[in-house]
Amino acid sequence: MAITTQFDDLLEGATLPVVPPASEQVPAGAGGERAMGAFEGADRFHHDLALWRPSLGSADLDIIPAMQVSDSRSRDMLRNDAYIQGGEKLRQDNVVGAQFVLNAKPSSRVIFGKADDSWEAEFQEEVEEMFDLAAESPDNLFDASRMNTFTGLVRLAVGVHLAGGEVLSTVEWIKDGRPFSTAIQMIDKDRLSTPTVTYFPVGTNIRAGIKLSPFGAPISYFIRTIHPADFYSNFGPIPPFPTWNEVPIRKPWGRLQVIHIIEQRRAAQTRGIPEMTAALKEMYISKRFRDVTLQNAVTQALYAASITSERPPAEAFALLGGGQINAASFEQMQTDYLTGYMNSIDQFAGNADNLQVDGVRIPWLPPGTKMEMISPGKGGPLGMEFEQSLLRYIAASLGVSYEQLSRDYTHTNYSSARAAMAETWKFMNSLKKSVADRYATIIYRLWLEEAINNNRLTTFPASKAALLYDNNQLSQSFDAISRCDWIGASRGQIDELKETQAAVMRVQNNLSTMEEEIARLGGDWRKKLRQRAREARLIKDLEAANKISLTTPTAITKPSPTNQGASHQ
Repeated sequence: MAITTQFDDLLEGATLPVVPPASEQVPAGAGGERAMGAFEGADRFHHDLALWRPSLGSADLDIIPAMQVSDSRSRDMLRNDAYIQGGEKLRQDNVVGAQFVLNAKPSSRVIFGKADDSWEAEFQEEVEEMFDLAAESPDNLFDASRMNTFTGLVRLAVGVHLAGGEVLSTVEWIKDGRPFSTAIQMIDKDRLSTPTVTYFPVGTNIRAGIKLSPFGAPISYFIRTIHPADFYSNFGPIPPFPTWNEVPIRKPWGRLQVIHIIEQRRAAQTRGIPEMTAALKEMYISKRFRDVTLQNAVTQALYAASITSERPPAEAFALLGGGQINAASFEQMQTDYLTGYMNSIDQFAGNADNLQVDGVRIPWLPPGTKMEMISPGKGGPLGMEFEQSLLRYIAASLGVSYEQLSRDYTHTNYSSARAAMAETWKFMNSLKKSVADRYATIIYRLWLEEAINNNRLTTFPASKAALLYDNNQLSQSFDAISRCDWIGASRGQIDELKETQAAVMRVQNNLSTMEEEIARLGGDWRKKLRQRAREARLIKDLEAANKISLTTPTAITKPSPTNQGASHQ
């Protein structure tokens, strides 16, 4: 039977069969639930994949229930594994370095409606000088707890991000004699949680301590006043029940009150989880492997040889002086065994004067017994290659190269070192931008707003503050005046001559700038040039006063024998 389509004008009267030809039919048994499409990884009946049924939940459903266990294990590895702790320091050193330096880049065109290079230069120098004095003050002005400098806060943020996958701080307003009131309080992520003693209206969206808008934007944060597992002094009061403070994310005019930095991996992700979570199993196994290998080496170093006998255990035990096995007294059996064994060895060794190895006598053994020499340096069955593979896995999760993590450069040449450094540098740059720069910029914006409103800047007095607000809200002009970059850790050089020549060629061919090249070395180009100018002026003054050249090296000539004698006389 055939059917005729309604598109006769297109098909020219052709008919379509109800049943397709046998050659085009799907084989029996290939359809239904057994067919999983073109992807082998989605096959639910493959013998290797049948039991692989991971959860298919939302981002918060996957992350929030696992945070407590993941965070505790990550912190344990950071506390007790030197490699992981070294990886944390590598991150901090490669991202932040010894000092995190502000490089202000205001946009006069957005603020004033026209470009003003002269004002931008003056503003940059004034703001950078004032911020640097506050940031690196030994009084730790930016830290509410007075424990860290500004650079220390940024380093702490990078380290906390590794251990917990997020950074949490509150912005405080403290008047305790500081030159400014803006202060940053670092908060342990464990304190961010949903109150258990408060009833919320139906429909309130609170996830892991964060109240969200219908679009998923944070509205406020519930921060527990104390850590759930804090240390209490024997003489201090223990709170009867936990309490929380609800902190709005912003003030009514837009000033930030809570700094919460996470890197979202999925849509609608509210809380962060450490990157090292994916490698926690390998980290734990690697640490256990090193412990077992060390114990194995120590145990083997205690014995020079082992004796193997073909006799039944009870008979061999009795021959060594242990007597009959008494199942009811195992500890006494062990004592008898060891005592008898040592006496037997002493007796055999005393009668075996003709058997010696490097001066050490070898006992005569009974028939059916053999002795195996043990090398104290004999390692585990897997060897160093297994540990290296684990360390490479861990290095990948931490975003550093194997050579940097293990401090092993024995099999590394210049090319591979350059390649590893380039890959690490790309990862550290992205981490710097997403965590360190963002955290530092927020603090700088808070400080700058206060400095302008308190009339502390000559290049932008308080009389111009209205330019930064629109209907009593911080406007885009404030983004323009607070725009900045941050100079962190130096990239480092393997071959200084080649890399310096390459930098000079990039600048000469307009492929780069002095600002970018000096920033690669961890320096500020304006300070470098000002220092160079001071040095040039000093050299010029000394040359004029002493009538010598300090820039052209003086040729050293070998004195003649006559002059040598005259000089000696």
